[in-house]
Amino acid sequence: MSDIMKVNGIRYNIIKLLGHGKGGYSYLALCNEQYVVLKQIHHEPCDYYSFGNKIEAEKSDYERLNNAGIRIPKMIDIDTDNERIVKEYIEGDTIFDMVRDNVSVERFIGQVREMAALVKAHGLNIDYFPTNFVVRDNLIYYVDYECNDYSDEWNFENWGIKYWTRTKEFEAYLNEQ
Repeated sequence: MSDIMKVNGIRYNIIKLLGHGKGGYSYLALCNEQYVVLKQIHHEPCDYYSFGNKIEAEKSDYERLNNAGIRIPKMIDIDTDNERIVKEYIEGDTIFDMVRDNVSVERFIGQVREMAALVKAHGLNIDYFPTNFVVRDNLIYYVDYECNDYSDEWNFENWGIKYWTRTKEFEAYLNEQ
């Protein structure tokens, strides 16, 4: 990785890796004195999820989530040729960090349930894993753009909530890392 990445000819100074998910690498970047997230799509194998065109899926999912009305970071730019996305940086702790550090997230459960109801009304599920939620000014933001057609199996109450406290599922995930 270089310290500079370009998106549609615009230079971004890479500060640090924020996370690596099944779809790409997300970096904290700086451009014109503004912090942003630059996501580089990857094509690493994922044994539990199948993908089509990832960059087109990101664009489509962003639009679907915007239509659902949940709090997500604004998409600033998309470079389909280089498979890069620039989005608003939401500064704050993730729900995952809070749970890991034994900080109660109970006050945010109502907010995630509101998001779940909004996306369900649009026939969608989001990835409720707690690394995908950042707290800023006591509001949670879904910082991933991934969404899928609604399924009871993958909704918040049946799957996501298992990772929003120090459950056996959360502890198993910690032990794998």
